[in-house]
Amino acid sequence: MLTLLIILFALALILIAIIKFDIHPFLALFVGAIIYGLMMGMTPELIIKSISDGFGGVLGSVGLLILLGVILGTFLEKTGGAMVIAEKILKWVGEKSVNLSLMLSGWILSIPVFGDSTIIMLNPIAKSLSSKSGISYAATIVAVSLGAMASHSLVPPTPGPIATAGILGADLGQVIFYGGLVSLLTLIPLYIFVQKWVIKIPLKPVLVADEKELKKEDRPKFISSLIPILVPLTLIIIASIANYPSKPLGEGGIIKAIQFLGTPVIALLIGAILSFTLPKKFDRKLLSSSGWVGEAILLAAPVILITGAGAVFGKMLQNSGVGDLVTSTMSDANWGIFLPFLIAFGLKTAQGSTTVAMITTASIIAPILGPLGLDSETMKVFTTVAIGAGALGISHANDSGFWVVTQLSGMSTKQGNLSHSLGTMIAGVTAITLVYILSLVVG
Repeated sequence: MLTLLIILFALALILIAIIKFDIHPFLALFVGAIIYGLMMGMTPELIIKSISDGFGGVLGSVGLLILLGVILGTFLEKTGGAMVIAEKILKWVGEKSVNLSLMLSGWILSIPVFGDSTIIMLNPIAKSLSSKSGISYAATIVAVSLGAMASHSLVPPTPGPIATAGILGADLGQVIFYGGLVSLLTLIPLYIFVQKWVIKIPLKPVLVADEKELKKEDRPKFISSLIPILVPLTLIIIASIANYPSKPLGEGGIIKAIQFLGTPVIALLIGAILSFTLPKKFDRKLLSSSGWVGEAILLAAPVILITGAGAVFGKMLQNSGVGDLVTSTMSDANWGIFLPFLIAFGLKTAQGSTTVAMITTASIIAPILGPLGLDSETMKVFTTVAIGAGALGISHANDSGFWVVTQLSGMSTKQGNLSHSLGTMIAGVTAITLVYILSLVVG
């Protein structure tokens, strides 16, 4: 009981530091981990070992993945490639299915691009289509935001799912497959929610003349825009299949080459390099510290540091013997896949950041995968997706995504809660239901 109280105290300390005092999550997690170790009576040597093992171990496997994913997304966003993909989807689905088009656009673009950036990029299209069709602007912008949120929490190479998979040791190819499947199916109730509920919220767009955007002739082609996304994802999935114990693709030099190219860090490096071909006129300065690569590093750095601090907290929990505690107290409880979901859901709702919620939850769950019955390769994958499901909701006033949606569209806080916030709760509950069903069928 004392150990449990100390864990809850440490978590409360971290949350209060982030929410009330606006302390950076890295510092809150890092200091909180050390305070937990001291309160548990761990030796100074063990605390230092937990810091070096936790921070160094995870960054070696996850830090590069986050950075390369952000570089890829930055080039896709700044060259206009993301807009090209969105416009093509609109053309395929048709303007008669405005909200479906926007939701699918948000879902696809938020795989390589940060969720908030996706909403900002697609907002001019959502505004324009609302004006042309007469559909409530609330419906068009929320269709984008919910589509973006669904993939942002569940499908790598977005930083949250990559970090979570790395901390739990889950196969990234399977996380991409099952995360993609769950997030796509989650769009079904979200679309119904937008069409039946959000569309009734009265909101008209205020159009601004000559909104800045790249000239169409300066943007990359549709296929060129897709290649940096599809190539690494395909390589990772094929390598994941090749790595199955049954060796379904056989063995030999070619398979070894596929396994090498499909290693997540190599696959994402290839994707990042392919994204360098997107600018109409390539300038080496784009790869400099003051260019787009430099900007991407600045964006990725906080996420990487938070991931490392979360790993320190997880290693401190592990070295303090919390696994034995869980084994003795939860041996008769059937929490299973729902415990990581509930922790992530609570953390996301309490402090707002999807990435922080996912990393913190993964760090807490990693040492107790065995006692919870989640330590098989398949269940590690479903645990990763379950954490992503929890981190979907609830997005409200403490989440930057909430304010991006409401401020861009002119929605009131109440309207935002009744549309975007309620939608993220539906998304989280739907996603964990799907994960549970899949775990029964596949696991």
